[in-house]
Amino acid sequence: MHNPDNNIMLIQPIHVKDDSMSKESAISAFVEHDHDHNACRGEALGRAEMICEARGVRLTETRRRVLEHVWRGHKPLGAYEILDMLRDERQKTAPPTVYRALDFLLEHGLIHRIESLNAFVGCTDPETPHRAQFLICEQCGTTAELNDPRIDAAISEQAQIAGFSVNRRTIEVEGVCPHCTATGA
Repeated sequence: MHNPDNNIMLIQPIHVKDDSMSKESAISAFVEHDHDHNACRGEALGRAEMICEARGVRLTETRRRVLEHVWRGHKPLGAYEILDMLRDERQKTAPPTVYRALDFLLEHGLIHRIESLNAFVGCTDPETPHRAQFLICEQCGTTAELNDPRIDAAISEQAQIAGFSVNRRTIEVEGVCPHCTATGA
C-alpha cells in the first residue's frame, strides 16, 4: 500500500523457487496491498537478532539502530542519510561508526547494497544465502528484491561458456513501478 508518511510505495519481495515465474508474479512485487511497515520492521529486527545469536555475533545497539533505519521503508538509504538520522538521536556519531555497522550487516546478509545508488536496503531473506536482483523505480525510489535463481544460473552458464570467471554479480534494473505509472509521477 502507499504510505503517505514517507511518500513511498511499500512492496513485497518476490521469491522464485521454481521455473513457474510469470509476468504476473514479476509485477506482484509492486502491487499495492495492506502492509503494516512497523510489523515488517519488527519482524526484520527479530530475525536479525536470531541470526546474530545463532552465529555467535553481537547485534550491538548501533548496528540495530542502523538496521532499523534501513528498514524504515523500501527505499534505499545512503550511509550519510543514516548518519544524519543517528545524529538526530545522539550527537556523537561519526561516519566510520555507520560504515562499520553497514559492513557488519552486509557481511551477515541482513542488508543489500544497491551499487548504482551507493545505498542500502533490508534483505528480505537473510536466513538464506542468495544473490538478489533488484527492480528500482526511478520515480519514487521503491526497490523490490527479486530472488530468482534462474537469473543467477543463466549468468553462471554463460560465463562458463565464455571462460569468464565471475567475481561479483550486481543486477539492478531501473524503470517505473506500476504505482508511479498509474499516478503519472
